[in-house]
Amino acid sequence: MKFIFDCRYTRIGRHDGISRYTAGVVEAFSRLHPVTMLISDARQLDMLPDLPWIMGSDPTSLTEPWIARTVNRARPDVVFSPMQTMGSLGRRYKLILTLHDLIYYNNPTPPRDLPWFIRLGWRIYHLAYWPQRLVLNRADAIVTGTEAAKAQILERRLTTRPITVVSSAVDPAPKRRTAERDRTLVYMGSFMPYKNVESLAAALRDLPGYRLQLLSRISDRDRARYSALAPDGAIEFLNGVTDEEYARLLSRATALVTASFEEGFGIPVIEALAMGTPVVCSDIPVFREVAGPGAVYFDPHDPSDIARAVLSLDDDEVWQRLSSAGPGHAANYTWDRSAARLLALVESLAVS
Repeated sequence: MKFIFDCRYTRIGRHDGISRYTAGVVEAFSRLHPVTMLISDARQLDMLPDLPWIMGSDPTSLTEPWIARTVNRARPDVVFSPMQTMGSLGRRYKLILTLHDLIYYNNPTPPRDLPWFIRLGWRIYHLAYWPQRLVLNRADAIVTGTEAAKAQILERRLTTRPITVVSSAVDPAPKRRTAERDRTLVYMGSFMPYKNVESLAAALRDLPGYRLQLLSRISDRDRARYSALAPDGAIEFLNGVTDEEYARLLSRATALVTASFEEGFGIPVIEALAMGTPVVCSDIPVFREVAGPGAVYFDPHDPSDIARAVLSLDDDEVWQRLSSAGPGHAANYTWDRSAARLLALVESLAVS
């Protein structure tokens, strides 16, 4: 059986969520079965394992509907894409597409780094569910990242194809953190509207002595907006950190915090839990699934409830209980386990 993994959404220089998911699953899959990667830029190879590859077009180009012409020449039996937008016209292979979440139906603002015509199409696409149904039903099977997302897809009847959960994961934490902690709260993520970082900033007014560390690169406009919501000096803007700096900050923080209204998975949540850093997060189904017993939950619409959740960690017994629960729960999410689930799906399609 010849299997191709669409790696064209791999970032250059530094992973985002989809890029990390791609690299993690394809590497683990390659330990179970031979795989050929489909890329669109040779620089992506620096972020991927050393595996056979073929070159294709950029997945955001206007030629994407016809990418199957390129893929067909490699004569695969099954192709997997970590997105739902891979073109399929004229394909001669079984196709697995991925829908990670339904965030952009309620939050239609597209990622800012996409070309303008893609952003326009993005907004139009998410005005109704029927385009998504057409996209998903082109495939032979669908993958998603959590049971919560699978339930949403089924509730909205977005596909008649079978759905398999292939989760994101993190590499094992280098070491378990100590109980020593600063009165810092770490946020790792983007500043898209649905991330609701405003509520984290506003909660600081009820958290004297705490400092919120925003780790990602941030615009001057967002920096000014969050600063206006919080007490002077209560937010520390790191504007991008290395993996080593991120691990160091997590290892000293009281908690990782996230107030998202919706989420596809939440890799930073698992990263914190694996280290033994408690999580303080929105009480939404996906976080209940992913964070489990390692988190304190709050109403993301209520900054005072965010403060209440953070202050509960001032109790050493509560903090230690959550810190101890995190690594065991995070151990349920491994790239090897995700790859095994994907391989089972691939094999079932290959013989059907």
